[in-house]
Formats: sequence, C-alpha cells, structure tokens
Amino acid sequence: MHKFDPKKIDRLLSKEREQELDPEGLLRSCGLKEDDIFADIGSGPGFFSIPAARIVGPYGVVFAIDTQEEMLLHLRDADPPQNIILLKSDEESIPLADGEVDLALIAFVLHEAADTNSFLKEVRRIIRQEGTLVVIDWVKKAEEKGPPLEERIDVADAVSLLTMAGFCSVVPGPLTESHYKITASR
Repeated sequence: MHKFDPKKIDRLLSKEREQELDPEGLLRSCGLKEDDIFADIGSGPGFFSIPAARIVGPYGVVFAIDTQEEMLLHLRDADPPQNIILLKSDEESIPLADGEVDLALIAFVLHEAADTNSFLKEVRRIIRQEGTLVVIDWVKKAEEKGPPLEERIDVADAVSLLTMAGFCSVVPGPLTESHYKITASR
C-alpha cells in the first residue's frame, strides 16, 4: 500500500501545488465558512489546514488529522494558527466525537486507505447530520507525479465507495487535469 513518504514533505507545500489547487479558494467553494468546525483528514504538513484556519476564524476549529507523526510534527514546528488542533489518528479510529465536524476533507488520502469502507464509515461518523465531505484524489491515469496507476481509485469507484459507506448526494466532478473532487452529504 502506497503511503506518502514524509521525506518528500516539501512537495506538499510547493508553490506549484498551491497555484494548481488554490487551497483557500477550493475550501471556500466547498462551503467552508467562518465559525465552522473542519476536519482535514490526512492533513500532512497543513497545506489545507492553514488556509482553513484563516477561513473559519478565531471561533472556528480546524482538526489537522494524520496517521504519520512526522507530518504533524512538521505542522507543529511551522507555528500554525491557534485554532488548529493536531491529532494523531488511525484510519479506523479518528479521535473525535460523533457528529463533531461541519465539513471534512480527504485530500489525496482515499487511495492510501487500507480498508476504504471502514475508513469512510469512520469519517462519516464524525460529520454532523447535514454536514459535508469533500474528497480530492488522483484521476486514474499514468503520470510522472502522484501515486502509481494501480493504486489510484477511479472516480466512479470512489463514488460507489462513498455510497456504500452511507453518504448521500454524492457529486463527482473534475478539479484539475490530474485530480477529481467529490462532494457528499452525511
């Protein structure tokens, strides 16, 4: 199973990636707003968490959640905004209460999950009723960047996985030439 190598953490924070994905604009377009409680699941070094902290403001909360300690340490050492809470997690056990978050993001993580069904059910558990999940992942095509082709999840398969895990109003769409975005409701 492919997991992102923390030794390549600089790739996750590159200007090129920021220009390609526009994390703050993307999060706003997904409905993230002031005072929300946001979960960045697979946060890495904070590519989405830090812009989310600006959006939700001082009364909102951002949970930066990752399975890799190195990622969270890098974010901690970057002196993140005070409304970011760092959480070490397992895929099947996220340390948040049922229905705690308004919007959850899984960016470039779904293809890394060992058991996608268990993982997605756990993500669904932490989202409030009427809350939103946004999934961003790699289009299933051979490219020099990103995970190997055989580990990428086709957008149609990702939609099926979300539906099987109990999400509704599952809406897929293109994001960039290399990435797709799916929005789903709890």
